[in-house]
Amino acid sequence: MVTLTLVLEVRALVAAPVELGAAPGGRRRLVPITGGTFEGRNDLNIRGTILPGGADTQFVHDDGVTEADARYTLETDTGLRVDVRNRGLRHAAPEVMRKLLAGERVDPALVYFRTTPTFETSAPELQMLTRSIFVGTGERYPDEVVLQFFRVD
Repeated sequence: MVTLTLVLEVRALVAAPVELGAAPGGRRRLVPITGGTFEGRNDLNIRGTILPGGADTQFVHDDGVTEADARYTLETDTGLRVDVRNRGLRHAAPEVMRKLLAGERVDPALVYFRTTPTFETSAPELQMLTRSIFVGTGERYPDEVVLQFFRVD
């Protein structure tokens, strides 16, 4: 039987999206990740900050579906670093997506936002992150993205 265990909660601060332009079937944009915090849950006893300099590159399809590919680095309070790559999909009803993409606040329950994070670290005590499969849920707010990562057990 498969179970999901909440392992990590991330609160990424983001700047305004940078529109990169039209592409066949949609448009590309980049969302700078300027900082934030994270905290481990259950058997992952860590907390810390998100280093500035990450970004979420997105392809927004003409139908409103957004493909996201975010890369950023976590730094624990003890100085350990974890590189994160988080790919996902986000979509909702057209009127909800228009508001979301315009930077307006929308009810997260109206948006499908799921991800598949992967982690890289040299820290021996964090190797569980590199040796497990994770799925995530997300909530987008005007200046923040809140993510929960679950280990597939």
